[in-house]
Amino acid sequence: MTDAYIYDAVRSPRGKGRADGSLHEVTAVALGKQMLNAIAERNGLSGHAVEDVIWGNATQVMDQGGCLARTTVLASNLDQSIPGLSINRFCASGMEAVNLAANQIRGGAGDAYIAGGVEMMSRVPMGSDGAAVAVDPTVALDDYFVPQGISADIIATEYGISRDDADALAVRSQKLAAQSWQEGRFAKSIVPVRDVNGLTILDHDEYIRQGTDMQTLGALKAAFKDMGEVMPGFDNVARLKYPHLERINHIHHAGNSSGIVDGSAAILVGSKAFGEAQGLKPRARIRATAKIGTDPTIMLTGPVPVTEKILRDHGMSIGDIDLFEVNEAFSAVVLRFMQAFDVDIDKVNVNGGAIAMGHPLGASGAIIIGTLLDELERSDKEVGLATLCVASGMGAATIIERL
Repeated sequence: MTDAYIYDAVRSPRGKGRADGSLHEVTAVALGKQMLNAIAERNGLSGHAVEDVIWGNATQVMDQGGCLARTTVLASNLDQSIPGLSINRFCASGMEAVNLAANQIRGGAGDAYIAGGVEMMSRVPMGSDGAAVAVDPTVALDDYFVPQGISADIIATEYGISRDDADALAVRSQKLAAQSWQEGRFAKSIVPVRDVNGLTILDHDEYIRQGTDMQTLGALKAAFKDMGEVMPGFDNVARLKYPHLERINHIHHAGNSSGIVDGSAAILVGSKAFGEAQGLKPRARIRATAKIGTDPTIMLTGPVPVTEKILRDHGMSIGDIDLFEVNEAFSAVVLRFMQAFDVDIDKVNVNGGAIAMGHPLGASGAIIIGTLLDELERSDKEVGLATLCVASGMGAATIIERL
């Protein structure tokens, strides 16, 4: 099989996912095209240089409806002969776009792809697509559906994760993210967002809350307690599935959960022959990819079984991994991952994560792959694993090897 390599990775800064966020007036197409243009310009791409653009986004309605990938290609400077494929694996959409591109190359279906994703959560709110998994009673009742925040609290209850544990991880994420920005660790990949006049409207992750400490977080009310304990009483639904849990310990709140933000990312994936033809040097080899389905009620445990699967399928062990990017959807997701594999925290999310910088659903998978690549290069490490939990019970993972 043909190896697939990462030649470049870019991302936008993440804007607050509210009407007063810096990117609120920017559409998904407008933000995505800036990422595609940046990849093309940085790497001298012209004509039919790539086989396809594979683009992830989780809420595929309104500004993000239709085949957003093709629309974004047409809006960009890429040649119109390049098609576009929109995909949706919820929070792992951006990662799945990269993994699909790599596996297409491995299978001989083209020499290069641009893969990534976008999510404008200030413009297209999460859940606005009316997803059947949550609203169709013929599905939701049989699968014991509960909102993701309840799922995160179930993980905390099941695996003995305390409020202090969750808050401490959140404080760490904020401190590391602020430090990483101050030291310029993201500079290689950040593409400032510009308006139609070419003026910069955002050049940094604006969600970061510097100065966050345990006392600040300790004052916050558990966000999912009422929806769990008061009608409709999702805690009761959870206990039907897990009768051994006498009660759900509600520990998550806005400060130890991922931020709602706008953002986009793009990665150039190609074969060795592509790089030679374009005069480009690969930065990393995509060594392995994996995806898995998991329990749809607890929902967010996917990083553990998908990591077990990717390591098993490729003859590796957890000790072969130098760095981990585990998407910080909720503190308990990362803490459960570290607990399951007895991973040293100093190897996990060393530049902060989505708790501090935000989680633009369809882009996050590509963002953490790019962050992992930058950090492998900066710290002179070799092998990294990126993984995400996924709504409705799934997990995705990618292993890359720095060259």
